[in-house]
Amino acid sequence: MKGTSKKKWQLFAAAFALVILIGVIAVMLIKFYPNNTVEPLDQYYDVSDSELLLIMQNQVAEQRGIYLDGEPYVDLDTVKEYFNKRFYFDKNENLLIYSTPTTVMKAQVGDKAYYENKSKVETGYQIVKVQGEKVYVAMDYVKQFSNVEYAYYENPNRLVIEYQWGESFLYATVKKKAAVRTKDTVKAPILKELKPDDKVMIITGNETVEKGFSKVLTKDGVVGYMKTRKLNEGAYEKLESDFKEEAYSHITKDYTICMVWHQVTNMAANEGLLNLLSKTKGVTTVSPTWYEVTSEKGSISSLASETYVKRAHDQGVEVWALCSDFNKDVEIEKVLGTTSSREKLENNLVAQAIQYDLDGLNIDFETIPAEAGEDYIQFIRELSVKCRNNGIVLSVDSYVPTAYSEYYDREEQAAVADYVVIMGYDEHYAGSKEAGSVSSLSFVEDAVKNTLAQVPADQIIMGIPFYTRLWTEKKDGSLSSSACSMSQGEAYLSANGVSPKWDDATGQYYGEYKTDNGLNRIWLEEEKSIKKKLDVISKSKLGGISCWKLGLEKESVWDVILKAVN
Repeated sequence: MKGTSKKKWQLFAAAFALVILIGVIAVMLIKFYPNNTVEPLDQYYDVSDSELLLIMQNQVAEQRGIYLDGEPYVDLDTVKEYFNKRFYFDKNENLLIYSTPTTVMKAQVGDKAYYENKSKVETGYQIVKVQGEKVYVAMDYVKQFSNVEYAYYENPNRLVIEYQWGESFLYATVKKKAAVRTKDTVKAPILKELKPDDKVMIITGNETVEKGFSKVLTKDGVVGYMKTRKLNEGAYEKLESDFKEEAYSHITKDYTICMVWHQVTNMAANEGLLNLLSKTKGVTTVSPTWYEVTSEKGSISSLASETYVKRAHDQGVEVWALCSDFNKDVEIEKVLGTTSSREKLENNLVAQAIQYDLDGLNIDFETIPAEAGEDYIQFIRELSVKCRNNGIVLSVDSYVPTAYSEYYDREEQAAVADYVVIMGYDEHYAGSKEAGSVSSLSFVEDAVKNTLAQVPADQIIMGIPFYTRLWTEKKDGSLSSSACSMSQGEAYLSANGVSPKWDDATGQYYGEYKTDNGLNRIWLEEEKSIKKKLDVISKSKLGGISCWKLGLEKESVWDVILKAVN
C-alpha cells in the first residue's frame, strides 16, 4: 500500500509540475508573442471623411486640413507659417491675394483654377474655401508659388508634405518583413506591414522609445514604431528641391544715398527748396512731405509741385515724395485692411509719381496698430509691384528694431521694397517719462546692428536727427520738452552761461541749467555727435543716410556729412 501511495504522489507531483510549466510557457507566450491585430489608420488618427491629416515633414501636425471635391486644402495660417507667408486674405472683401514681383494675383471665394494635369482641366478646383472663421487654400494652388512638395493618400485622407529644404534627415531600408505598430512594444496593434527594401525615415529624436524600437515615418505618412533590428543601417540624406522662386529685383543706386526730409505744410513752402539746398553739401535726394492719407477709402491730399521737381532735378537731386498716415480722422487700419481702399491708395500714389516725374516714393506710416501689421506689409508688397513696373524707387520708413515693433516686418520690407529707412532718433521723445538724448550713439549702434540682422546693408538708409530737445524737469515732478534746431540748442546753453561737456556715454555734448521753471537739460546735436553716428554708419557700409529735417541743421555740419557719404 505504501508503494502505491508513493507512486500516486509522484504522478501527482509530475502532473502539477507540468501544469506549472505549461502556465509559465503560456505566460511567456502571452508576454512576448506579437499582437497580430491591425488597427485601422482612420481610427488610430481619428480622421473624419472630410478631414485631412497633415504629416509635416516628419511629424503629424495638430492642424487638420479638409478634403473636399477631390481636392486637399490646408488652412491659411499653416500655409503662411510653413510654406509661403506671402499669401494674404482680405476678410472684408473675401479675396485671397498673392503678390509676385510683377503681378498681384487675386482669387475671390468661389473662383476656380485648373490642374496642370490636362486630364483634370475640365473640372478645375476652387482655390479658396471659407468655413466659419477658417480660410483654406487648395494645395495645388499653394504649390504654384511655393517651394513645397506633397503626396496624397487615402484611408484616411492625408498629405505627406516636404518643405524643409536643405536639411538632412535619417533614412533606413527594411531588412525583412516588419510591422509598424502604434506603440514601442510587440503587444501594440499593427498599423502597416513593410516589405524588404521599403524605405522609412527614422524620427526617434529626443523622444523616449523602448529599447530595441525606432520611431519611423513611412513613405505614405504612417508614423509608428518598429523593431530596430529589422532595419538596415541608416544614413542621412539632404532634402533638395529644384524649385525656382521668382526673384524680386530692386531699384538701388550705385552711390551712397544722402537724403533730407523737407517738411512742406503748404504750397508756399515749396518755394524755399533752392534756398535750403544751397546751404547743403552732398545731398542726393530730397523727400518733401507732400502726401497724407485723408480718407478710409484711400484718397490722399497733395502739395506736389512740378516746379519743385524741376528745380531739384536741375540741381542733380532726386525727389522721393513722402506719404504719411498722420491724419487723426483716418483709421489707417481700415484703409489697409480693405483691398479696394488699399489699391486706391496705391494707385493714387503711383499716379502722382508719374504725373510729377518723381524718382521715388517714401512711405512714412507710423501709426499702424499691431493687428494691422499684415495688412501694412501687403500694402508695401502691392505698392512695390506698381513702383517696380514704373521704375519708381520705393523706400519705407521704419522704427528702430524692437520687440514691440516686429510686426513692421523689416525683413519682408527689404525683400519687396528698394530701401528700408530706419528712423534713428526719438530715443527720447515728447511723451517720454524721463529726459534723455534724442539719438545717443549706443542707440544708433544698436539700430544699425539689429537692422543688419534683418536687412541687407546696401538697402538700409539710416535716419539721423538735425534736432534735439530741451527738457524741463519741474519742481512738482512733471516733465516737458520742446524740439529745437542744432543752433537753438547751443543758444539755450550760451544764454544761460553754460559750457556743455562731452559725454562719452551718449556721444554728445551735454548741458544743464536751472530757472524758475525747474531744471533744464539738453543733449546737443552738432558736428562731433553727427560724425560719431556717421562713423558707425560708414563702417557698416549702409546704403546711405536721411536727415530730419532740412533747415534745422548747422551749415557747418554739411562738411562732416560730405566726407562720410562721399
